Amino acid sequence: MVTVKINDLEFKKFIPASKLEAKIAELAHKINEDYKGKTPVFLPILNGSFMFASDLIKEIRIDCRISFVKTSSYAGTSSTGQLKTLIGHEESLFNQHIIIVEDIVDSGLTLDKILTELRDRGAKSVEAVSLLRKKPAREKNIEVKYVGFDLEDEFVLGYGLDYDGLGRNYKDIYKAFSPK
Repeated sequence: MVTVKINDLEFKKFIPASKLEAKIAELAHKINEDYKGKTPVFLPILNGSFMFASDLIKEIRIDCRISFVKTSSYAGTSSTGQLKTLIGHEESLFNQHIIIVEDIVDSGLTLDKILTELRDRGAKSVEAVSLLRKKPAREKNIEVKYVGFDLEDEFVLGYGLDYDGLGRNYKDIYKAFSPK
């Protein structure tokens, strides 16, 4: 078993890079089909989605644009429930097809706020693609059209996801565990 230790937690390999690559190709294929003839704007949510967004966009075969927003609602291993928008989006999104790119949908609070803001700005359509989605921890019933992997209430890191800023650089996804 491959493990890493960050601060006070130990993590074991959970989703290897090869599975991530295959799932991302599958998600991109669906998006390419659904948006054929359209020019969507991909809107990755930083910092966590940067690796996923980069690999996803490399598989997109239709015309598209990309821009970024940065938000945060985490402290340590759990969501604070308080969304802080750190860097907003300044480009007009009126009458655009928007695809929000998330690393993980946990409580749904971040995605709910962003969806509301984009709809208020007059986006033609707004969908979301998330590499990971936690089932039991969701406070908002947010529809995510494209989901890579569903998780239980597990704390994960790697492939852009972090624990207090650490662990984003791993190419695999790891989950926290208690060694025996």
